[in-house]
Amino acid sequence: MFKKLCILLIFSKLKVNKLLIDKYRMHNLYAIFAKLLNICKQIAGNLVNESGNVPRRGFVPKFSDLEVVALNMASEAVGIDSESLLFAKLQEYRVEIPNLISRRQYNDRRKITSSLCNAIRERMVSEMDGGEDYFCIDSKPIEVCRIARSKRCSMGKKDFSKAPGVGYCASQSMYYYGYKLHAVCGLSGVIHSFDLTKASVHDIHYLKDVKVDYSNCTVIGDRGYISAQVQLDLFETANIRLEVPYRCNQKEWK
Repeated sequence: MFKKLCILLIFSKLKVNKLLIDKYRMHNLYAIFAKLLNICKQIAGNLVNESGNVPRRGFVPKFSDLEVVALNMASEAVGIDSESLLFAKLQEYRVEIPNLISRRQYNDRRKITSSLCNAIRERMVSEMDGGEDYFCIDSKPIEVCRIARSKRCSMGKKDFSKAPGVGYCASQSMYYYGYKLHAVCGLSGVIHSFDLTKASVHDIHYLKDVKVDYSNCTVIGDRGYISAQVQLDLFETANIRLEVPYRCNQKEWK
């Protein structure tokens, strides 16, 4: 009985701690927004004027472009992917953010400032990048719809090169209809390059782009990148050492 009571107390404590963490995370939305806004002001430089807006004719908004970018980054950092949920949470910070725009205005301004947001992200990445010599490469399946509905999917019907395809995901042991995202990431967590292909494209083909953009480094991949010919080609052309684990039935397995 005592053992069961202890287990119940532990689980109840874990549940309370989880609720407190979620509440703390949500209530720190403004703190995250303020910190990201300060970072954006330091990094933006000549991308914006003194008021924090991209130079353009017309009315000067009180809620600046940098604030729109910082709010967008803050919502992603907290894990809010719904604008209705975001603005429901922002009602608590009307005093801290007096010039807050409406949800419709935020949606329009976020589209307008997308290029500014990407430029700031790139500058952040360049500041974080430590010039590593080791990189990790991997791919991720992006499912568009179920295979049963693939014939009714109208994506890329006019341009076959951009249309999704059928591929196999070995980690999940399933076939899917969509695309495949390839990415190269440094040890500091910065994504250095990425590309989107059909789901049927093998992972090895992305290494053709890697040898153009990288040199004198080590790239670590999984068994999907096993190819002695590709390893030799990368080493001879760009001095890239491709490290992949052997399969158990391969010769010289270790």
